[in-house]
Amino acid sequence: MKKVEAIIKPFKLDDVRESLADIGITGMTVSEVKGFGRQKGHTELYRGAEYMVDFLPKVKIELVIQDELLEQALEVIVDTARTGKIGDGKIFVTDIERIIRIRTGEENEEAV
Repeated sequence: MKKVEAIIKPFKLDDVRESLADIGITGMTVSEVKGFGRQKGHTELYRGAEYMVDFLPKVKIELVIQDELLEQALEVIVDTARTGKIGDGKIFVTDIERIIRIRTGEENEEAV
């Protein structure tokens, strides 16, 4: 089992969610986050004063999926979230050692 964390642009969320659903991935956790990488923020004008906005709005999608679906899921996320411009985001993949469903006590694949 793998945990996939994808940081993407907010306006791409619905497209990514629909594309993942098309390949059978329906469960996910979505968080609104802020951050920056190479983009390094930007300046904005407010009431005549210019100020620096360091942290840009992003969306973090978290998925726990079976190893067999990993490459397909990564391909779908990359293809759907890509705009070709700086700030498209990143994907992190980590191993999951154990999963427990609190309500039933089911573990691992049965718990997902």
